Amino acid sequence: MLRKVFILLLIVCTVSCAELQQVVNQIPQSGGIPGNTEIALGLKEALNFGIEKQVNKLTQKDGFFKNELVKILLPPELQKLDKTLRDIGLSNLADEGLRVLNRAAEDAVSSATPIFVDAVKNITFTDAKKILLGNPDAATQYLSGTTRDALYAKFSPIIQESFEKVGADVVWTNLINRYNAIPLTKKVSPDLTDYVTQEALNGVYTMIAVEEGEIRSKVSSRTTTLLQKVFALQD
Repeated sequence: MLRKVFILLLIVCTVSCAELQQVVNQIPQSGGIPGNTEIALGLKEALNFGIEKQVNKLTQKDGFFKNELVKILLPPELQKLDKTLRDIGLSNLADEGLRVLNRAAEDAVSSATPIFVDAVKNITFTDAKKILLGNPDAATQYLSGTTRDALYAKFSPIIQESFEKVGADVVWTNLINRYNAIPLTKKVSPDLTDYVTQEALNGVYTMIAVEEGEIRSKVSSRTTTLLQKVFALQD
């Protein structure tokens, strides 16, 4: 009993899938139905895989822009602007405007991992069991509910700074000014920082859900003994 308590204390300090697995290997395995400890560890491992494998992809160049699942398109009020610019021969400018929005999101996502790590650490045994036996995206929804506000606060200033760094502020000022100067058009002045922040968050949770879905539906994606044992329960 004391050994298990000691191991549980170690779990609180877990920060990565590799370290999680080292801790798991020290827990006496019953060979039967996973207990609360193993279920919690299995969920944490699955979420960490999603963070490490999928979210990190978004931080790469074109991680958003060339990923159709999460590519940031224009907000509704700018879609007419985009079409109008293309109709008058300014397609290259419109393309660049779209690209810099996605670049800003890629910059911001690199700051997400520490917030996710803290959320994963705090999953309780009760949470873990509900998530495991819940909806196909229950783990992703748990993360969304526990991290979205903190991530928004983190992403927003980074995206604003990134707009300046990649020239998005200049590009979009130019685009919007040109559009607003066209006769008979309705003037636009969208809050692009808020829009891209929300879309970046949606992209992050989308990619975590991809990994969760793989682990839940494909035995071949359960690449550790712990994942195989724990997710067999939901099968």
